[in-house]
Amino acid sequence: MWIGWLIIAGICFVIEIYTIGFFVFWFGVGALFALLVSLFTDSLFIQAIVFIVSSSLLLLLTKPIMKKIGKDTKTTPTNVYGIIGKEGFVIEDIENVNCSGKIKVNGEVWSATSSDNIKKDTKVKVINVKGVKAEVEQI
Repeated sequence: MWIGWLIIAGICFVIEIYTIGFFVFWFGVGALFALLVSLFTDSLFIQAIVFIVSSSLLLLLTKPIMKKIGKDTKTTPTNVYGIIGKEGFVIEDIENVNCSGKIKVNGEVWSATSSDNIKKDTKVKVINVKGVKAEVEQI
């Protein structure tokens, strides 16, 4: 029966290669434990119990560790939200009545709005992005 457990373990490891959850791997390890037990006993019942118990224990005991390792606590804002908090300069006067004006942040030109009127060449900070317009405040 050890060949059957070896085949099961191999199938589990191959399936794990194509998944991202690190879930099926523990069933492959459990099958290897059952393979070891099959060398000492012919009882399929005992082998199955070893497979189920070892796979379950490995899964339950390593799940919190894997969550910690796999969790990225610091995310980096990208694309549009990457400019929030950045500083730039006004290149076209910002008028809050007309909601017009432009700024330059990180070498990119953005349409901008503000609660205040801000003149050209003033240093500003991006506080939010709504649609395609950056909300800024004067520094």
